[in-house]
Order: sequence, then structure tokens, then C-alpha cells
Amino acid sequence: MAGAGGRSWRDLLAGRARKRRSPFGSAAELQGAALRLLDQHQNLAELLLEVGDSAKPGVQDGAEPRGVSPESFIVSVLQEQASKLGVPTATLAAKNAVANVERICQDSASPSQVPLLNSDQRKRLTCLLQTVKDLLANNMFCRSLFCQEMWKMKEPPVLEAVWHLHRGDIVGLAELLDRSPAGPAAVEWLCSSLCGLCEQAGDISCGDTELAQGILSDFAIVFLQHGFEQAVELGRKVEFQKVAYICRAVLQRMLAWVLDAVGKEKQEDVSMVQAARFWLNVFNVSLYGSVAPPDSLRQFFRHTLTEVLTYNPALKVSDAIQMQKEWSFTRTSPLLTALYRKLLVAFSVKESICQLQQVLESHEVNWQHVLSCVSTLVVCQAEAEQLFKDLLSHLLLKAFGNYDMENMITAFLIARQAALEGPAVFMPYSEWFKASFGSAGGYHGSSKKSLVFLLEFLSELVPFEAAPYLKVHIMFPPFVPSKHRSLLLEYITLAKTRLADLKVAIEDMGLYEDLSAPEEAVQPQAQALRDVEKALQIFENTRKIPTSVIEASIFRRPYYTSWFLPALLRPRVLPKAPDGRMAFIDSLKRADKIPSSLYSTYLQACHAMKEKVLQDDSKAEPSHAKEPFEQLKAELAVLRTLAVQQAQWEEVAAQLAVVSDRLRRVLGDSSEDSEAAPFSSPVRVAMPAPGLAACPQSVPAPGLAACPQSVVDLLLTSFCQTLLAASSFNPPDRQGPCLSLLVKMMCGHRNLLPALLGRLCQLIYHQGPSLGAAHILGLAAFVIHLSECRALIPGVEANSGASQAVPGKALSVSEYWSSLLLCRTEESFAFCLRFCTAAAAYLMCKFSSCSHEDFCALVPPGLIKKLQYLVPRLSLEARGVLCEEAKSALSWSSLSCPSLNYRRASLCLWRSALCSFLIGDQKLLVRAECLKFLERLGKLQKLRNCRAKACPSPWLPAVLPGKWWRGKQLEILAFLLSFREWLLMELEVCPEKDILSASERQDFHHWAIYQRYLPAPSAAGGCDGDLEKACAVILNAILDSSQRGSAWCVPSFRLDLGACAQSRTSLSPEILCRLQELVLELRCRPKLLPGCSAAQRHFLFELLQGRLTGRDPEHGSALGEQLWRQQELLLHSRILLGLPASTLVTTCWKGNKAVLDCDSFFCFVNSELKNVSSRGYALSYGITAHFFRGLLNASLDCEDAAEGVNQALATCQTKCPVVLLSAALWWPRLEAALCSQWKRLFGAPLAEELARLRGWHSSASRFLCSGAALPVSDPPWLSAAFLHGAILQQSPRGRGTEALERLGTDAEQLLVALLFFSLLDLISARIAPKLCPLSVEPWLAWFGEEGTASLWCPIPLGNPGCQEGVDFQTSLEWSLQILQCLQGRGTSWPLLFHSAEGAPGRFRVLRSAASQRHTRLLPLAFYSLTPSFQQELLQQEPAFLSVALQMYIQLLQLFVEGEVLPQSDRDPTEHDPLELISAARQFLLGAIPHCPAQSLGNIQPLLSTCEELDPELAATLLHFSRPAVDMELEEELELF
Repeated sequence: MAGAGGRSWRDLLAGRARKRRSPFGSAAELQGAALRLLDQHQNLAELLLEVGDSAKPGVQDGAEPRGVSPESFIVSVLQEQASKLGVPTATLAAKNAVANVERICQDSASPSQVPLLNSDQRKRLTCLLQTVKDLLANNMFCRSLFCQEMWKMKEPPVLEAVWHLHRGDIVGLAELLDRSPAGPAAVEWLCSSLCGLCEQAGDISCGDTELAQGILSDFAIVFLQHGFEQAVELGRKVEFQKVAYICRAVLQRMLAWVLDAVGKEKQEDVSMVQAARFWLNVFNVSLYGSVAPPDSLRQFFRHTLTEVLTYNPALKVSDAIQMQKEWSFTRTSPLLTALYRKLLVAFSVKESICQLQQVLESHEVNWQHVLSCVSTLVVCQAEAEQLFKDLLSHLLLKAFGNYDMENMITAFLIARQAALEGPAVFMPYSEWFKASFGSAGGYHGSSKKSLVFLLEFLSELVPFEAAPYLKVHIMFPPFVPSKHRSLLLEYITLAKTRLADLKVAIEDMGLYEDLSAPEEAVQPQAQALRDVEKALQIFENTRKIPTSVIEASIFRRPYYTSWFLPALLRPRVLPKAPDGRMAFIDSLKRADKIPSSLYSTYLQACHAMKEKVLQDDSKAEPSHAKEPFEQLKAELAVLRTLAVQQAQWEEVAAQLAVVSDRLRRVLGDSSEDSEAAPFSSPVRVAMPAPGLAACPQSVPAPGLAACPQSVVDLLLTSFCQTLLAASSFNPPDRQGPCLSLLVKMMCGHRNLLPALLGRLCQLIYHQGPSLGAAHILGLAAFVIHLSECRALIPGVEANSGASQAVPGKALSVSEYWSSLLLCRTEESFAFCLRFCTAAAAYLMCKFSSCSHEDFCALVPPGLIKKLQYLVPRLSLEARGVLCEEAKSALSWSSLSCPSLNYRRASLCLWRSALCSFLIGDQKLLVRAECLKFLERLGKLQKLRNCRAKACPSPWLPAVLPGKWWRGKQLEILAFLLSFREWLLMELEVCPEKDILSASERQDFHHWAIYQRYLPAPSAAGGCDGDLEKACAVILNAILDSSQRGSAWCVPSFRLDLGACAQSRTSLSPEILCRLQELVLELRCRPKLLPGCSAAQRHFLFELLQGRLTGRDPEHGSALGEQLWRQQELLLHSRILLGLPASTLVTTCWKGNKAVLDCDSFFCFVNSELKNVSSRGYALSYGITAHFFRGLLNASLDCEDAAEGVNQALATCQTKCPVVLLSAALWWPRLEAALCSQWKRLFGAPLAEELARLRGWHSSASRFLCSGAALPVSDPPWLSAAFLHGAILQQSPRGRGTEALERLGTDAEQLLVALLFFSLLDLISARIAPKLCPLSVEPWLAWFGEEGTASLWCPIPLGNPGCQEGVDFQTSLEWSLQILQCLQGRGTSWPLLFHSAEGAPGRFRVLRSAASQRHTRLLPLAFYSLTPSFQQELLQQEPAFLSVALQMYIQLLQLFVEGEVLPQSDRDPTEHDPLELISAARQFLLGAIPHCPAQSLGNIQPLLSTCEELDPELAATLLHFSRPAVDMELEEELELF
């Protein structure tokens, strides 16, 4: 190898030797010194990572390689170290390899264990594995010891590391599991790692996704090979029986995890569902190929299918009967359907049904899973129909053979479930019932006992049956011999009674009604129309009267004469040649199925209608003989012809009158009806759920008939065709009034509007991205004309399934259609840009000749605001300075070209002068308007030099009239997109489906905030350069968007229908990052000078507090307001955690010293944050840790950081004790982080107050573990809090019980505080299992708090912690033990239950730290302690009766006010609120006679309240208190 200048190392070293004499006498001495140096500094752990080409000795100048290979070098080093340590070389190698694996797995930037390694970890692990392979090749590595040492690691290994060991044939997963010391621990580690892998799979790169799939595939093969081995193989591998247990347990747990995710799919827990769907790859048959025996694979799939069908069998048969219509194939969870389809691949259809039958016969099943599996089989397998028929036959034979109700109900449930999927895949239920029981050869026809068995079975179903099935049983009853007819009549009577309860009349049942349909029955009129259409279809195909019609005319005469014939004989204009309906009517007349009088009346009505048509028409045209719909279609075609020919425009108005008349006939309304409908009544449009293809339901105004969808489609199609035809000849401004008049005519038909607006929602919102260019142009022009006719359209009330419209909030038509343009995904962005560009271009071209005022009145503000949002977002050029020279005209004809680039068109539109005016570009606005104004004055020559400038001359605004300029400003403000509106639009975007990449979106956010809105004046929607104002706008926008009610906060009302819309409780991480940037920038402000006593204003807490106190009370329940407040506070907590910790604490000057100011945070905690705590006396871990981090960071601004921290924590004891209680609870997790931060910031000993907290925790732990004495802190409640936290960590509570006896005589107050904390835990344990709406723990779990899920909370639970160790019974027993200890010491404790204001000073701090909800529920805790109340307590504690009575009164008030008193989740009758109140009342009634006179004298202030709530108890109190009062008076008289 050559050195510098081309000289070799030998030459260099020779020169070096000549310059310096070597201290070593010989080469041997030099070699020995070198070896000693290497021996002293070698690192064996790092040595194992040194592999690769760099470790190999180089070869130069063709010389032979000298020295040893790196492998032999490592071996020699290991042997030398092993000989020194006296251990085998393989043992030393294994232990060092484990140490390296542990270090590699722990060197992760992620704070929590993740299943995948990062690139650096992966590279280091690869080097290590290569070395281990070489050691294995040299027989220098012990596999078994390596496996044992792996399980001794502090943290379990990363799943990918284990996979690499398995994949590299170093240590297989099975071998590793076999060496696990505890099987359940290995199962827990594998399951948590696999769940994490599945959850992470959707958020990683493509390469890592393939890696995750590889890990899952390899491990699944191991699970299958060892968990489902054949009996012969399992006998030969006794040592792997533990592995078989672990593999089966893991598969079982993961399957349960997937099935739990099925239940969360409807809650839109997308991440959970995606993770579970990734696990389904385990069930791909192709995955196993030839690596697993076919029998093992089938056993695995059979076992899994059985587990699915029997998972959590909580539903009863009665529930299945009532709910099975919700379990059809289309309504079943797609995740569950995908699981079935993967499992069933391993079997033939016959085997699948046999397995289903076997499970039904031998297990208790989950009926939802069984029936959804039936639906999947029927729909996906064509041959399943016959096999299920065979199964049903088998079940019925067994049922009637043994008179077995279980087989009977199974057969009926399967038959109904299969029939739900429609006649294309399985016979209708009515047909199956007739085939099974409708003849003498039915299953019940063998004996009377069988008949009675069937009828008794049907009778037992009646209370749970839906109306369609009851109709089947009545209309197609089982065959019954005449002598047993009375038995059938009893059932029919019972079934009709049930139908009457359901308000369904059997007499009105249709001829062709689908009795198997799960939907509710339709009205008789609508069903009769369906019957007529069906009968006509059959008649036209067969030329015979349908049998069902003949039967109805004989056996169902009321329905036939009252509904069917009137629907058939509806008056109409009869065609010249008899059509199918006329032929059918004539056939019925010849068969004497239509009375002669009714037939004559029908002909007369038809003739009268024809005469009326002839009289009303001004022109005699052959179209009069057409149906009304065809007539309307023909007249619209004539109108389209007139619109194209400019010479015929005069005929447009007359033709529109004809069109309006034809439309009125089609709609079936009259002018009187339209006039009778009040204009003030809003148009109600009911929106469908996302993804449904049906047209939105329209709700007509009172007195108006509904409009068919076909009419709306015809009108919209005609409008678009007319527009395109006219645009091919002329631009919009030269197309005449036809289109405006056509839309105006439509708006005149009131009963058309609901269906028309609903169809717009369907087309624009649901189908927008799939529309073609012609459709978009037509709809864009149509909504512009709708806005033009806004005076004819009343307000619109839009209701969606997801969120209801605001009461009393009606939208203008412009606001309505603007609200349909939501930008969330790449497709919706593209569509909105195309639609808005087309609408704005059409508007500007169509009304270019209007005056400025008229034009502004026509422009929908929502359209212009949407363009202000879209164009800069999608075009970089739009974010630059607009130049007049760069402006170009947008030709309308180009918009009709399908190949148009809409981004280029929108940018061209953006640059137009008119659009620049509308979007409020003040520079161009002033310049353009000034030029026009001065042109009229002949002063254009003076402004020629100003044309190229971006701003006009300073004197130009002064030339303009002031009134004119102020009017222009007001017009501009209506069209400007404010910062808040921009944020709300941006918060709607789904980042993973956005049209912009993450980096592009970040650039856009920075441009919008820092260049557009932050420097803009507030009148233009900006922030006046004020960072606080910008932060406030962002914060309010995030909170409003996250709240359910935020949909109604924006002027442009939006519909919350999107499937990919973010959860209302989710926070946009990117917008939150922008808020973080502004908050950090806000801290870069001049500090207050010494001597200034005023603290920096904490605007953040002022803003959050203002949202809670400044909210106007809405019309709604108090519970709804409570829920809003709880959700708002949880969002506040999450935002605080997302901001830098130093924002919680500020600094101020006291004298010449900078001190920490936590007052704003303390005030917010005391008034708000503590009330969302799940523990009742402590904040969440996230908020607690965040505050302490901020406290330490803020102390950097103090002259003495330790002193500042000490003063702040000392203030906590009086101003905010809940912070210290929180620190005591979370100290085991908090200590390491705080000590590390303090050391990093200051490198000095811990601050005194922090050291005291650590000391109290250590003392409490030593007191419990080693029996050391417990020093009592000042205040004592702080020692109690640490002791309580330490006890919670101990399991079981026995140690705490023994510790109570060791407390000193000075620990009375500590014991009282300990009792208070345990009572709050008791309340928490009772609240959590109920999942009540006010239960907020899961929200806090997102950032460290523990608890159970709330009814309205979609956020998954966080890490387990202290909350899981607290249950009601344990807390109750512990509280009773503390109480017994207090009573044994004679310590007074009842005053603890007094209110915070009335409690003694030593108790006031504790009461003030408790949350409002826990304080309100203290009576529940008090009366849970009654088993421990001793009779001596009544004599020793004079205040006891007063406290007990006060608690009883509060308990009654809670019940009267409707407070949800928590109950046990295991037994609803246990601790029932009424039982608790009754027990409390009985306790008082028994205690009052034993109370001393002094106790009875203390209750006088409570008697009036008690008399209102419980007069009997008040009378008892008065009875026993009067003698005491008289005795006191007598004693006073004796004294005098």
C-alpha cells in the first residue's frame, strides 16, 4: 500500500526510524509490547462486530497475503479470554453474542419497543450474525446457552432480531421458545410483538412491508409446524411439547385479537382493522406450500374455523332471531368475511358445511359468526345451496325424530340466513317453509305429536319474530289435518296479535311481497303498485292471468278490491293501440275479475283526462297521446333546439311554459298545491350514508307529493345537453336566456326541489371524481344558475346520518352546494379544482356584461374561497407575485375540450384581473379600478409610468371617492378566505390520501402561514403580524374541527359524510407542528427587565379557559353539555402535550430575581384539568411529566435554578396539591426522566424539593419492603400519597395491611389521608367498568393515562398501569382495614367528608385536590364503609351523625338529579343505587336511637332539606332530638 507521494509504508517507516531511535532493544520486545497494548485495550463485544472486507488483510504488489483471517483471529482472542476466565470458549462466545443482541435491540430512537429494527441496527446485527456463523462453523458457539441467555435479557428481543436468528439458521424460533423459562411470558411477548408488527405494517416503507410479510410468513410456518403436528411426530419430539403449547396459544390470542377488531370496524377504528387485516395473511394457503403436511394445514384451518364460530358465545337464540338480518353478507364486517373466505379455501364446500354442522352439534356457538359464515358460503360458493338444503333436511329429521328444539331452531336460523341473500343464491324463506311443512308429507306429518311440536315451536318464536316471517306462517300455514285445525287457529291468533302489536295488517299484504326481506313492510299503496307491475310483467311473458291474481280475487278479496284494482285502474290517456296494461285489464274483465261498474268508471275517467289534455294544449300535436314523462322528454328536446338557434330565442319563454305544464303533470301536483306550500318552510334533504348508490331521500314540503328520481335525472341531462349544444356555437355570454329561464322554471316547482338538491349531493359529493368533463361543466353551470335563482329557493336543511343539522340553521342554496365540495383525497382535490374552475369561468363569461354590484351579488362566496384554497395549494406559480403582463384570457371554448389541463386553466383564471379583484388582491384591485376611473377622466397619460409597478402611486386612493372605496373594501371582505377558514379546510385533508406529498404540504403550510396570513391585516382575514393571534386562530381551529359540532362553525356549511374524514377527536399532526413552530417563535421575545413585577401574560391558558367559560349555552341536554366539556378538556390536554413543555411555565421578576410563575397552570389544573382525571386526585402521567419537564426547562432562566424549582414545588403544596399528588402516584416512572434531565441541564445535585420527593418515595418503599420506619412528611398527606402509590405497586395488599400496624403514633393524619386516597380509588374502580359517557380515561390513555373505554371515544387504550390494579372489592377491603386501624387508634375521621369549605384545615387540602365528580360521589364511598362502622363511633364522634346525614342527603340528591350512580359490571344488582340508598336509610334509622344528645343537636341545619327528601327519616330525627332539647332547657333553668 502506498503512502503520500507514492512512497510505500516501508519507506515511510524506514525514514521514521532514522529520525527517531526505538526504545526497544529487539523485535521480540517490540512484539511483546504490542501484544500487551492490544490485550489492555481490546473490546471483545466490539470485536464480534468487526467482520467484512475491511477486516481482511490487504494484498499489494502481487505479494502473498500474510497474517491470519479475521475469523481465526476472533477465535484465538475468544480462546485466550476463555482460558483467562476459566470458561469454555463456546460459552463465552454465546454470552457475548447475547450482550451484543441486547445492545443492538436497545439502541433505538423509539421510546417504546418496536417490532422492526432501523437500518443501523440491522447493519450491526448482520455483522454479528456473520461472526456467529463463523464461530458455529469452528464449533466455538453454544446454541443452548445462547437461547437461555436470550431469555435473561432485561427487555425481550426485537421481533426482527429473532427472525434474523431464525432465518440465518443460528437459532430457530422453535428452539428459542423451547428454552423459555415461562410459556405464558413467551406467549405474551410474541403476541405483543406480532400485534405491533401488524400495526406498523401500514405505516412503513415498501421494503419494510415486504420484510414484515416475510417475518409473519416464517413465524406462521413455525406456528403451524409445531402447533399442529401429527400425533406420531409429536410423540417423537417430546422436547418440543412446550413449543406446541406456545404456538397454539399465540395463534389463539392473535385470532381473538382479530375477532375483537371485527367489533371495532363499525367504530371506524381504521388502524386496528388494517392491522388485523395484515394478520389475515397467515391464513393464505399458498403461504405454506410444501413446508407443512396437508393434514396439519387442514387441522390448523379446521381448528381456527371452530374457534371463530365458538368465540365469545354471548348471544342467545332469541337475540339471533331478532338480529340476524344485520348479519347478511353485505352487512357483515369485511374483515370477518375475508377471514371466512381464507379459511374456507382449505376445504371443499361439503367439508366446510360438515365442519359447520359438527361445531353446531358439539359446541356453544356465537350465532353472529355462525350465520355470517352461512351467508359467506351461500354467496361465494354456487354449490352451497343444495348442500345447505341437505343440511336443513338432516336437521329437521333429527329435530322431529327426537323432538329436539336445538336442531329445530338451528334449521330455521340457517334457512332464514341463507334466504336473506336473495333468491339468486338460495330459495326464499316462504318457499322453504312451504316445501318443508306445507303438505301432508312434511316433516311434521307423521303424527299429532310432531304437529304439536312444530306449532309449539312456532308459538315460542312469536314474541321475537319480525312481521315478514309471521306473514309467511299465516299466508302459507303448515299442513294440518282438519281434526287438528283448532291447534293451527290458536297459533294464527297469536301471530296476528303479534302483528297487531307491530302495527302490521295481514289483510293489506301484497301479492308479490318479498316475505323474506329483512326490511320493514312498505305501505299498501306502494306495494299494490309493485304488484301491478309484477303482474303485468308475468302477463306480457305468458299472455295468461297470473295465478296469484286469480287467487287474490277469491281468497283475498279485501286486498284485491281495495288496493290492487285501484292501482291497476289509475286513469290515464289511453293509447291508440292497446298496450300490455290494456290487454291485461281486458283479460280480467272477460274473466269477471273486474266489476262492470268499476270498469265503466275507469273508461270514463280516462276519456275525461284525454279531453282535458286536448283543451289545455295550445297546439295540436301527436305527442298528446304519449305518457306524461315521454311528453316532458319531447318538449325538452324542442327547447334544446330553440336554445341553439338565436333566431328562435323569442320562442323560448313560450316553450318553457309548455315544459312547465308537462312537468307539473308528471309530478302530479297543481298550481294550488304549489301556492299552498309556504315559501318560508325550508327544503329538507336527507343525505345517504357514504358509499350508497341510492339517491338521497327528499322530504317535500307539507302538502306536496314526492318527485321521482327519473324526472330529476331527465331535467339535469337536458340542461347539460342544452349547455353543450349551445356552447358549440356561442360562448356563454351569447347563449341567450334559455338556461337561466329553465333553472328558474325548475325552482318554481316546490316539490321538485328536495329531490333536485338531493341528486346534486349524490352527483357532486358521492360521484364527483368519477364524472366526465361534460358532466362537470354541466353541473358547474347548473349550480351557478341555481345561485342566480336563490330568491326562489328557501333555506335548505341538510341532515346526514353522521351528524344532524343545526336546529334552526337553514343554508342558502349557494352555501349548500359549496358545502358539497370537500377536499380530502387526491381524487376529491382534482374534482373540486375542475368543478370550481368550470363554475368560475362560466360565471365570469356568462355575466361579464353585468354591473359590478350585480356581478358581486351573483358570485357565490364559497366558490371564490374554495379557489383561494385550491389554486395556491396545487400550483406553485399561484404563490408568487401576480404581474399584469403575465395575465392571459381564459377562453370558454377551451373548457369544453376534454383534454384540457385544469391546473393550467385554474392558474389562467387566477391571473385574470376580474378574479384577482374577487379574491381581494388589493394591489391589482386598486390599480385596475383606478385606471378605469382615471380613464374616464382623461388622465391615463399620467399613469403610463405606473403600469409595470405592483402597487399604484400613493396618491391614487386619494383620487377615488371615499364612499366608493369603503364599499369596495366591504365587497372584498365577503370573498376573502380567512386564516380560520383556510385552517378548517386544511384540517379536512386526509394526509395519507392527499394530492401533495408531505414535503410539498409542509411548503404550502409555511407559505400560507408566514407569507399570506401572518402579515396580512385582520380585516383581510390575517393576523396583523401578531404571533399570539395566529396561535389563537390555529388552536381554535384545531379544537373546533375536532369537536363534533365544528361542522357548523364555518360560514360555508359542510357535510360530514366522508369515509376517510379524520376522527373528530384526532389532532392533525402537521397543523400541530405549525402551532409548535409559532409557539417556539413566540418565546423569542425581549425578556422583562429586572424590577418589573408583572409576569409574562400566559395567553395559551387564557385562550383555553376562555373557550370553556365563554361558550354560549346551546339548546340541548345538560349531559350533552357535559360531554362537550369533557371532550374539550381532553383535547386541551392533548394539545398541551403536543406543545413544548416550557410553555406551561413562565418567569417573572420579584425584586431583582427572576422566579418561576406557575400560577396560570395551577389555576387551569384546579379549575379544569383535575376534573378529567380518572384517579380523582391525580393528573395523567403525560401532563404530570410534561409539567415537570417544563419546570426544569424554565428554571434555566432563573439565577439559581434549584431555588426556583424549590419555590415552585413549595407553592404547589398550598396552591395546587394535585400536582404533587400526581408526582407521588407516577414517581416510579417519573424519577428517572427528571433526574436525567436535571443532570443534563445543570450537572449539579438534585434540587432540594425534588430530592425530598425521591426520599419520600424511597422511604415508603423501604417501609413496605424491609420494615424500616416511615418518617412522616410535612404535610403528612404527601407521605400518605407516596405510601399509597407504593402500596398500589405491591401485590397483594397483605403487605400494606401489615404495614398499618407498624405506623407510629404520629401517623394519625397520614392514616386519614390514606383513607381518603383509597376511597377515591374505590370510586374510580366503580366508575371505570361502567363505561359511562363521562368516563374519560381512554382519551388520557393516548398520552399515558390508564383506564377503560368510553362510549364515545374511538381512541384505543394506552399502556397498562396502576389503574388495572384497582378494583372495587380490593379498594373496599383496603379502605375498611384503614378505617379499623383509625378506629382502633381513636383517631377522628368523619370530618373528612365535609365539603372543602367546611372541612377542617388539615382536610381542606385533600378535598380541594379531588375532582368534582369524585367529590360528588363521596356519599357512595361513605356508605360502602357501613360494615366497619362500630356502635362506639356514635358516642366517640359527635359529628358522625351529622356527616352521615349529610352524605345521605347528597346521595338522595344525586339520585333525584339523575346522576348516573356506578354499578358493578359483573352483577347489575350488586350495589344497585336504590339498594344502596335503602341500606343507607336503614343504617341511619338504626343509628339515630343510639346517638347522644350532642350529636342530635348538630343536625338542626339539615332537617329542612331532609324533610323535603325523606319526611319519614326527618320525623324520626325530630322525635329523638326533642327530648334532648327539652333536657338542655331544664339544665339551664336549674342553673338560674
